[in-house]
Amino acid sequence: MSSVKTLFGFHAVTVRLKTAPASVTEVHIDASRHDGRMRQFVERAKAAGVTLIDSEDNALIRLCGSPRHQGVVARVQALALPTSLDSVLDAVQGPPLVLVLDGVTDPHNLGASLRVADGAGVHAVVAPKDHAVGLNATVAKVASGAAETVPYLMVTNLARSLNELKERDIRVVGLAEDAEQSVYDLDLTGPVALVLGAEGPGMRALTRKTCDVLVRIPMAGAVESLNVSVAAGICLFEALRQRQLRR
Repeated sequence: MSSVKTLFGFHAVTVRLKTAPASVTEVHIDASRHDGRMRQFVERAKAAGVTLIDSEDNALIRLCGSPRHQGVVARVQALALPTSLDSVLDAVQGPPLVLVLDGVTDPHNLGASLRVADGAGVHAVVAPKDHAVGLNATVAKVASGAAETVPYLMVTNLARSLNELKERDIRVVGLAEDAEQSVYDLDLTGPVALVLGAEGPGMRALTRKTCDVLVRIPMAGAVESLNVSVAAGICLFEALRQRQLRR
């Protein structure tokens, strides 16, 4: 039987109601909210046949572990996303696009990165088990539903996984501030795995060494680096732009 998990926030719960309503066990809502957004949400939940439970703010916080629930907390059955990188890549039609996050431990950064990855059509997001945050309710809220649509695969040995990608003729492209080549000068239309490290330290040394090529995002101001989800968005949507032009 699938395990039960918690989703909270309008976007995360609404996406689940839209994509897999049968998996939603119950939805707890803030009994004091009667605004238009909540009314619209309640109508969608009722149309999906979901059980609605009026709850107080403190009860909602206890359910999801966060005061940022927006008055909506759902208990859902975990969806069966692919559990291995091989199974994901075997099903891809066309050139794969993979996002690799090395050392991203903040759930807000991961959630935002998953949201960007979904928008850019990424087939999987890969991270090391020992240097990354796992999927939790905060990640799901920030991801606004993308945690339910983009496979997030945590691997034991990241360098080995990158080498396995290379064996599939997937080019491993690392983002580094000191790289000579701009991401805008690189052909991203073929099979690509884009590797980003955490803001500040960047990729670990072995991860960097395993990359086929390093690129940078040109910076015009005083700031030296970008948030990892912003950097991922720039690079992934450049890949999407190039792929759409080629088609």
